[in-house]
Amino acid sequence: MQRTRIEQYQEELRRTGGYSTPPERRAARRAKPSAWNTFRYTAGITKVFPYCALMEPFGLLTTEKWARVCFSSVTTAEGLGLSVEVEGFGQRIGHNGPVVYLCNHMSTTETILLMPTLLAFGSISYVAKASLAHLPFLSKAAEHMRMVPVGRKSPREDLMTVLNVGQERIKGGDSFLIFPQGTRQEVFSRRVYSSIGAKLAEKAGCPIVPIVVDTRCQLTREKGIFKNVFKDFGTFNPAYDIRVACGPVIQCAKSKVMHEAAFDWMAGKLESWGLPTERADSEKLNCT
Repeated sequence: MQRTRIEQYQEELRRTGGYSTPPERRAARRAKPSAWNTFRYTAGITKVFPYCALMEPFGLLTTEKWARVCFSSVTTAEGLGLSVEVEGFGQRIGHNGPVVYLCNHMSTTETILLMPTLLAFGSISYVAKASLAHLPFLSKAAEHMRMVPVGRKSPREDLMTVLNVGQERIKGGDSFLIFPQGTRQEVFSRRVYSSIGAKLAEKAGCPIVPIVVDTRCQLTREKGIFKNVFKDFGTFNPAYDIRVACGPVIQCAKSKVMHEAAFDWMAGKLESWGLPTERADSEKLNCT
C-alpha cells in the first residue's frame, strides 16, 4: 500500500479544494473493531505529543515538522482501511488573507487532522484547553506552535484572552481556529455554541469560515475502567470514514450575523450527513 504524502494532500487541497483517499493509498481491507486497532489508531494520531516534547528542547521543532507528524492522522486512518474525505476548500482558495475558522468538536482526531489541512492555506493559531500545554515538556512546544490556551474556569477571562491575542495574531497574518462548542460533543447544539469566534472576527475585521467534521471513528470514552485515564480516546470504530467539509467565506459583519450564519451552515451540513443537531434557540447564547 502506498502512503499519502503531506505534500500530495496539501497540493490537492490547494488545487481542487478537496481530497479523497485513493484506493491504492488505503488498506485493502477495513480494520475490525478490537482493542489492538484502538491502540493502533490512538498511537498513530497522538504521536505528535511525544514528538514535540522531544524535539522542542533541542530547538528542532518547526511548523513544517509539526504539520508532518500531525499528518499521521491521515495515514493512520488510511492504513486501517478508512477513507479521508475533504471537500469545500475551493471557497477558501478564493480568499486571500487570514480568517477565523469555526469547527464542531467531536473527538481528538480533528484537533490534529486540521493542522496540516489548514496550514495548506497559510499560518494558523488555535485555541485549546490549557491543560494540554501543562503536559510534561509540552508547554514550550505548544507556545511555539501558536496555541492559545484557555482555562475554561473564567468565561470572561477566556474571552479577553482570545480577543486580545487573536487580534494580534490575525494582524500578523495568522488565521485563527476555534472550536465554539468548547468541549467534545456528539450533538451540535445551539445551547453550547459559543459566539467568541464571531466576536473575534468582528474585532479583527476578518471573515469567518465554518468547518464541520465527522470523526465518529473514535469518540470520547464514556465507560469502562479506563474512562477517566483515557477519556479522550474511546474505542476505535472502523465503520466510519473521516469527513471534513469547509463552508463559505462569511464576510465580516456584526458578530451576531456571522455567528448565526456560521451555525446555520454547520448545522445544515451535519444534518445532510445524517448527524444529530439541536437548532432550538436558547434565551442566552454562551460567550465562551
